[in-house]
Amino acid sequence: LENLINKTVATCLYTGIVTDSGSFRFPKTTSATHKCVADLIEKGINNSEIHNLLFDNSSYNRLLLLGKALQNLKMLPEYKTTYITLTQDELNEFGHQKGDTEGIVNYALSIKGIIFGVIFIEDEEQEMIKISFRSKGSFSVNQFSRNHFEGGGHDNAAGGRSRENMEQTLKRFKSIL
Repeated sequence: LENLINKTVATCLYTGIVTDSGSFRFPKTTSATHKCVADLIEKGINNSEIHNLLFDNSSYNRLLLLGKALQNLKMLPEYKTTYITLTQDELNEFGHQKGDTEGIVNYALSIKGIIFGVIFIEDEEQEMIKISFRSKGSFSVNQFSRNHFEGGGHDNAAGGRSRENMEQTLKRFKSIL
């Protein structure tokens, strides 16, 4: 198996590990993860270039969309929860491209004392609100999403959806909390 992993394969594996581990900051990242990555680096990958392509490659409009998302950030301190909304009109205003909202939900979770972060994104074409859930610690967003928003995923990262409009979805979300 070792001989099958060339530089190209190692680059792909490293990219997957970096993104899935939140750049090695998630609790499930272990010494085994780092040992695996060390082996991939020995295959000749350019880890600095991979990070630049993944994280330092934003367009002007994407940053403006992020700014709008952060303006829409709401905090529910009694539930240690924050959430972000983006309407279809807001997405259109900033020339939304597929992938532009990736990672924005993590800003909701980055606030001190917050254990539950959510982003609600309106998708008029599919007639739904797409939802991404993130959590810290033992709160399972996988179970939360399965129980309430037709979704699922992992304990600390999951997705879901709502066929209600944004206002109704937020009202239901808050009532569940």
